[in-house]
Amino acid sequence: MKKLSLNEIREKFLSFFESKEHLRLPSFPLVPQNDKSLLLINSGMAPLKPYFTGAQTPPRKRVTTCQKCIRTPDIERVGKTARHGTFFEMLGNFSFGDYFKVEAISWAWEFVTEDLKLPKDRLWISIYEDDDEAFEIWNKVVGVPEDRIVRMGKDDNFWEIGLGPCGPCSELYFDRGEKYGCGNEDCRVGCDCDRYVEFWNLVFTQFDKDAEGVYHRLANPNIDTGMGLERMAAIMQGVNTMFEVDTIKHILDYTATIAGREYGQDEKSDVSIRVITDHIRGVTNMISDGILPSNEGRGYVLRRLLRRAARHGKLLGLEGAFLYDVSSKVVEVSGGAYPELVEKEDYIKRVIKQEEERFQETLDQGLGILQEYVEQMKKEGKSMLSGEKAFKLYDTFGFPLDLTKDILEENGMSVDDEEFNRQMQAQRERARAARMDVDTVGWNEEASSKLEGIPATKFEGYSQLQVDTRVLAILKDNEIVEEAYEGDKVTVILERTSFYAESGGQVGDNGEIISDAFVVDVEDCKRISGGQYLHFGMVRTGTVRVDEKATAKVDASRRMNTARNHTATHLLHRALRNVLGNHVDQAGSLVEPERLRFDFTHLAAMTAEELKQVEGIVNEKILDNLGIDIFETDLESAKQMGATALFGEKYGERVRVVRMGDFSIELCGGTHLTTTATVGPFVVLGESGIAAGIRRIEALTGRKAIEYLVKQGETLERTAQVLKTNPENCPDRARSILDSLKEAEREINNLRHKLAGGEIDRLLNNAAEIKNYKVIAAKVDDMDMDALRNMGDNLRDRIKSGVVVLASEKDGRVSFVAMATKDAVAAGAHAGNLVKQVAGMAGGGGGGRPDMAQAGAKDPSRVEEAIASVIEILHKQLI
Repeated sequence: MKKLSLNEIREKFLSFFESKEHLRLPSFPLVPQNDKSLLLINSGMAPLKPYFTGAQTPPRKRVTTCQKCIRTPDIERVGKTARHGTFFEMLGNFSFGDYFKVEAISWAWEFVTEDLKLPKDRLWISIYEDDDEAFEIWNKVVGVPEDRIVRMGKDDNFWEIGLGPCGPCSELYFDRGEKYGCGNEDCRVGCDCDRYVEFWNLVFTQFDKDAEGVYHRLANPNIDTGMGLERMAAIMQGVNTMFEVDTIKHILDYTATIAGREYGQDEKSDVSIRVITDHIRGVTNMISDGILPSNEGRGYVLRRLLRRAARHGKLLGLEGAFLYDVSSKVVEVSGGAYPELVEKEDYIKRVIKQEEERFQETLDQGLGILQEYVEQMKKEGKSMLSGEKAFKLYDTFGFPLDLTKDILEENGMSVDDEEFNRQMQAQRERARAARMDVDTVGWNEEASSKLEGIPATKFEGYSQLQVDTRVLAILKDNEIVEEAYEGDKVTVILERTSFYAESGGQVGDNGEIISDAFVVDVEDCKRISGGQYLHFGMVRTGTVRVDEKATAKVDASRRMNTARNHTATHLLHRALRNVLGNHVDQAGSLVEPERLRFDFTHLAAMTAEELKQVEGIVNEKILDNLGIDIFETDLESAKQMGATALFGEKYGERVRVVRMGDFSIELCGGTHLTTTATVGPFVVLGESGIAAGIRRIEALTGRKAIEYLVKQGETLERTAQVLKTNPENCPDRARSILDSLKEAEREINNLRHKLAGGEIDRLLNNAAEIKNYKVIAAKVDDMDMDALRNMGDNLRDRIKSGVVVLASEKDGRVSFVAMATKDAVAAGAHAGNLVKQVAGMAGGGGGGRPDMAQAGAKDPSRVEEAIASVIEILHKQLI
């Protein structure tokens, strides 16, 4: 058995199935597309579910992939054992109603025995206990001895999730030898010891389970197989764990080196080295697939992995950011298979470093608080941290729960998971309520089930804005009806349509569906999974009936304005890449007739100069009047042309390409112009951050841009008139006025200081005396509390022994301040009590220390009376 590298095994597998007429697809992103049941892709078949369910047509009936996967249920055990990991690659071959068991089993045996050259006498097979068909193929067709085929029950060898498609499994095992066994006489496939390693699972999806629990045979059964690449590499390289596999060991060795440790010498250090090695693989691939650290969803999974690894670095004595450096080793070993890692390496490192630095800022503070909790629990004899406190650490200080658990575990403690989860759920519900949006009128998912049997709509709107058609169905109040009347809100499905359905960030078309008998005003258009186009609107006149002939007529002006903005979005995307770098990826967009909004990946706010540069490039390409070519080709050819694909979007074998001269080329299903000059002026309204690492640009084109520029010009003209200058001189004139105002303010402040000095002298000269203590009680004009305190401090310092009480009214607010020297306080004076009584006479209140206090009041008319009472009150206070 020849030792093969992990990268060689991957290539051998994919090439083998290509030779069996399978289409090799690249790994799908780790972010699931149109699948709300998954947070992250966790298996080879997960991104292919729409092909298995029939929701989408696969690009070919035979497909092979190596899929990047993330699984985090056992994250707490990663590092503590050498078996567990969060990131892995899954090899698979799939048949969508094409070949079945004979081919799947025969090819699996051929690959492992002839291509990988695994010894046949060390291979074992498991099958579902009732799957005689699989037994016959393994035994009679392939030639595996009967005693090496093990029948197992439903829990082990039958795949099903609730109702729907399901079927038996067959698994391939490798016998590592007796020394890895448990020593029991009945040790065999299925034993929990380390001797028999399952490395390939073949799922035969041949049944459809109904609500009664009956299994119906599928007319076109499917094949779904999965081989763990790291596990297969461990077998081929004769090593015990995935951490010893060549590519992973490369990362592990580097981690140990920078930490100044030798792996295998200290179990505690080994745990930290394994955590870092595993987590950095997941972190690097998640960021390359567009995930950014956050406190929600998959962003939280990323933050959790990254911060857990960072803390283990700290345990190894690594100070400061270091994970961004280790990520380069992931790129070194995996960049050949996943070129996006190489393309985005600089960006990946910047994201990791920024998150590491952000975590370092809060780590010490969070650790300090957690340590206080631990000490308090020890004193109280408690061993469980409240979920409320754990959530506070998570929500306020960015402390992942598993990090809190790790530290508590080191102290023999735990956390109240149930209470934490309640706090988390409450936060999610608050967030969900904040972002809830109203569904499109007249439609919900319940209604889609009622459209079964209605043919898909044929879209002809790329080439024409008006088409003759026929009404296939009408929905009113989510119910299918035969006809609808004037004033009814309806959803109309047509045989053919010119209406573009909302997709790829572009809004749906508006317009009319008209005939001699009715007019329907269309307000929106969407496409559902069955291919039907839903035209939402209201019957303006007449009665619309099913099967009636009509004309679909799009609002041409609105479509043109939308196309201007969509074309400008492509130009903007390319310009951003030119100015900021190739790490820029589209992270969302909104293309409307009125404006465009473009979200993109970038870590820092754009400078004014960068924005100006981007805006200039777009306008330059508009003026160049670039021709826009739109054509269809196969996906591979489009990639070779350099076409930019929308991140995470699924594409079939045929794709639509939009090329603008030699400047921009993207895969896109939206509507566009024929030349860039038709865009008209392009104006950036602003740039902002909407999430960690995601920026947003909003812009205008065409008529809206002209309207905006005209308004800007008019505003400038009015400003020039006010400033009594020409528009071009407005900045200089405004600067000159501001300079004059600043100089005037300085002069006013100087005069105020002089006046205040004179006022202080006057007050000192008029000071009263009670029992050898000087007393100043006065109302001064137009001072806020800060100015009043400053004057009070000055007077107290000048009298050296006594009491000062000042009052002032400014902007309708009355303020009092009272101050007493130390000897006056010793003699009984109490500024807090004094000011409380004085302010009370003017309808206010306050208080403070014996030596200094302040108060506010509501009745300016009684301030003089209140100040006059100071002498009488002090006679009672002073001894």
